[in-house]
This record gives sequence, C-alpha cells and structure tokens, in this order.
Amino acid sequence: MTFLLSRFEALMPIGSDVATSEEVDGSVPAIIGSLLILNTMILGFSFPGPWDSESFTLGIIGMTGLGFWYVAWYRFTFKRKGLIPWLDNWENPEKSSKQILAAGILTIILSWIAGNPLQEYLPDPTGLVLLLIGLLISLSGIYSMLALGPLADSITDE
Repeated sequence: MTFLLSRFEALMPIGSDVATSEEVDGSVPAIIGSLLILNTMILGFSFPGPWDSESFTLGIIGMTGLGFWYVAWYRFTFKRKGLIPWLDNWENPEKSSKQILAAGILTIILSWIAGNPLQEYLPDPTGLVLLLIGLLISLSGIYSMLALGPLADSITDE
C-alpha cells in the first residue's frame, strides 16, 4: 500500500523509483504563478467565460496562480515532485508544525481584515477565501502537532 501511495503523492510514472528520483526545479511553476497573479492584481486581462462574468474568470485565474505558487513552494522546500507535505519530509516537524499553525492564525486574521475594513477595496469573497485557506493551514498545523504528540505511535519494547 505504501508503494501505491508514494507513487500517487510524488506523481511519478510507474516505471521509475521514487527514492532515486532527481531533484526537481520549482522555477517554472513559480514563474507561471507569478504571471497569473500579476494579471489578476494589476493587468486584469480576462474573458467572460461560460459563466458570463469577467471578474469571476479573473478570480479563477488568480486562484490558479496561487496553486502554481504552492507547487513551486513544495518543490523548493522538499526538492521533489508532489503536493502533500508528509511529516517524514520535514527536517524539524515540531518547530514546523508550530510555524504552520501560526501562519494559519495569521491568515485567519488577514481574512477578517480583508472582509471588514478592506471590504470596499477587495472583491466580496476575498475574506471568505482567505478564511478557508487559513482554516486549512491551521488544520494542517494542528494535525501535525497531534500526530507528533498525543496521537504519536508509541512503540514499546517487550
């Protein structure tokens, strides 16, 4: 089962070995994501799309850019293909889990700021989208803290 999960997580072809795969470069997804975010934030080039709303299409372009940025971050951080940051990949999981939880709380605070004082300057769903991202980041941090602490596998010598 681990063999199948590692193939799925790393997005490697069946004939290759995950453990000996080459390091990957995250610069291409970073550039693509930056161009999409630049278009969303400054240029504003869009088309109506099937939903007949240019602003919605622009939001989809921006979210796609954020997705590319995430892929680039993963590749720069873990030096491999994939999307899921397994705890085994972290150098210092105890420290990283606290940093992830702090980043999630900061994102939740930013979502409140985007949804209240800055609401007139930003699109309506900005606060909601940031809240969703912040909650997911916080959930990841809490999970890793629990997996390393109270829910950790305890191996006893008999």
